[in-house]
Formats: sequence, C-alpha cells, structure tokens
Amino acid sequence: MSDQFSTVNPNVTSDDKLWAALCYVIPVLVPIIVLLMQDKKDRPFIKHHTIQSLILGILAYVLAPVIGCGVILWFVMLYWAYKAYQGEYTVVPVITDFVKKQGWA
Repeated sequence: MSDQFSTVNPNVTSDDKLWAALCYVIPVLVPIIVLLMQDKKDRPFIKHHTIQSLILGILAYVLAPVIGCGVILWFVMLYWAYKAYQGEYTVVPVITDFVKKQGWA
C-alpha cells in the first residue's frame, strides 16, 4: 500500500473530517445517510471512509454474535474515526484493498 493513505490531505475540509469520523462512530446508519447525500458522496475523502466503515459495520454486526469481538472492533473503529477526524486516509487491513479492487472508492 502506498504512502498516500497515511498523509494528511490539505484539500479536506472540516466538514469532510466530521462526516468521515461519524461514519466510524455510528457504523451502517451514518454511511448509508452519507451515501444518499449527493454533495457528500462525491467527495473522495468522505467516500473512502464511508465505504470502509459501512463494510466494517456490517461485518461487526454479523461477526459479533459469532466471535464475540464486536466491542473490540468498535473501539478500533473509534481509533479510525480519530484518524479520519485528523484528516488522514486510513488503511483497514483487508477492507481497503477490497474496496479499491472493486472500484468503490
């Protein structure tokens, strides 16, 4: 993975950072709302974090009863929310590659 994801993008607004962070804090619901908002879903920074948090949220709801690690994943997602609020692109180990290969972000 290249270093473009670990750097802060100067073109990202504070509104972009807030929406990206909220996607991780309240997974599934906020990403769906953001994807329905025309002006937000076209922003690259928001789209990157929205798609990742949507997939992570769905995985958390599916795997939490089976494995029992939903709370731990939510705390990790809080860390990614912090990184998104700082304006950084985050790299989620398997999810980021999957999203990029599908062309979703």
